[in-house]
Amino acid sequence: MAITVKKIDTTPRMNFLERTYLWEILKGLWITNRHFVVNITRHILNLFGIKTKPGAVTIQYPEVHRGYHHRLRTAHYLTHRENDGGPRCVGCMMCETICPAKCIYIVPTEHPDPNIEKQAVKFTIDMGKCVYCGFCVEACPEDAIRMDSGRLDICSYTREGMIWDINRLMANHHDPTNYKDVEKWLSEEF
Repeated sequence: MAITVKKIDTTPRMNFLERTYLWEILKGLWITNRHFVVNITRHILNLFGIKTKPGAVTIQYPEVHRGYHHRLRTAHYLTHRENDGGPRCVGCMMCETICPAKCIYIVPTEHPDPNIEKQAVKFTIDMGKCVYCGFCVEACPEDAIRMDSGRLDICSYTREGMIWDINRLMANHHDPTNYKDVEKWLSEEF
């Protein structure tokens, strides 16, 4: 007994409008024009004070900065000790060990103060390799490294400029003005 295999045609049947893509082009133009008319109407109503919510506007980035969420991971910085202002890092190497990109390099040494076990003599982060996962912040037992500086403008013309040493990391402080208020952020419509 022979087995017969039924051939199933899986190619979709398209009509003339679908084959010429005319209908799809007209639908795309309709959506674009509808958004244009709605936004221009909102702008005009906002201009005359009738409606308070303005239409969609492109943010002019270098002049106007948009606020960041308070949990956004931005550029790294090292925190200071309260007593002498030095780096809080004790050179435990946990952030270097857990980093998946292997972009943190630490050289620890003994601290002259017997109350502090170790300190980092050399602490560098290659920002060109960093993937901003935040593992280094979570692994640090002393809360020495943070990623809430509010800075996203991490750029350089050379690769050496992307390697931040301990002095640059100590100078890169948290800037709370770049963040939105949590209540305001949560109340906005997305």
